[in-house]
Amino acid sequence: MIKNIIFDIGNVLSKFNYEEHFRKFASQEDIYQRLINATIFNPIWNELDRGVLAEEEILAEFIQKDPGISDEIQDMFQHMTGIVKEYDYATEWIEELKSRGYRVLVLSNFSKLVYEMNREELKFLKVVDGGILSYKEKLIKPDAAIYQLLMQQYQLVPEECVFLDDREENITAAKALGWSGILFTTKEKAVEELDRIL
Repeated sequence: MIKNIIFDIGNVLSKFNYEEHFRKFASQEDIYQRLINATIFNPIWNELDRGVLAEEEILAEFIQKDPGISDEIQDMFQHMTGIVKEYDYATEWIEELKSRGYRVLVLSNFSKLVYEMNREELKFLKVVDGGILSYKEKLIKPDAAIYQLLMQQYQLVPEECVFLDDREENITAAKALGWSGILFTTKEKAVEELDRIL
């Protein structure tokens, strides 16, 4: 029986709004493409979420990837406010699930930089029962260790957990530990799948 509903944040409870946001720092389409390739599509972006490297080191890696747009990269890096937009349904959905007796947690790859600049877009964090943001624990999904840490911290039984995430590899990792998993595409589809599981 499911007792714990665990949510990813980005593109599940909030929109990771990088396309619109990054265009603010690119005057032309080619600059925009270079900017996202140097940053969001750069493997070093994951290290922001892991929270081990200093932000200055990560910024230097971004600039090294494409020195010709160093001004745009630095501008973007200093102005992350707006890259996250909370979905209208997030808080209400969590409260509804809690009213039915479920414990609701979050498990998300999230950087300190983005968190601190977008707290106002994460109001649902005030109503969840807890969880893990990756930068605080120096671990990121789909590493099994971050799932195991959540289980340890909240005394979770794997068979009592269902995880909603928009990335297949993160769902696969959860299922390998005995959790149920839902690959999130839309809230409507997720509610249907969740009702079947619950």
